[in-house]
Amino acid sequence: MGTKMQELKGLLATNIGTMKEAMHEHQLKIKKPTLKMVLITIAIVIGIAILIYALYRFFSPDYLDDFEDDFDDDFDDDFFDDDIDDLDDAGV
Repeated sequence: MGTKMQELKGLLATNIGTMKEAMHEHQLKIKKPTLKMVLITIAIVIGIAILIYALYRFFSPDYLDDFEDDFDDDFDDDFFDDDIDDLDDAGV
């Protein structure tokens, strides 16, 4: 009876070792495509975000240019013309 038990233990140990090797190989096969898919997904999300931002910048109005144009027109001409007229009236 001892021989049969030892045979059974040896067979079981061999099967467990084979199963561990098979599981390890399977996990290695799973990790590579999973990492690749995660990186591809991140790249796609970043690409979509850049596209959305570019469309937003293209279609949004630029209010700063309008403000700067109005500001420059109001003060540049009037200020210098008044100074020149005042100097001419003073006789300088």
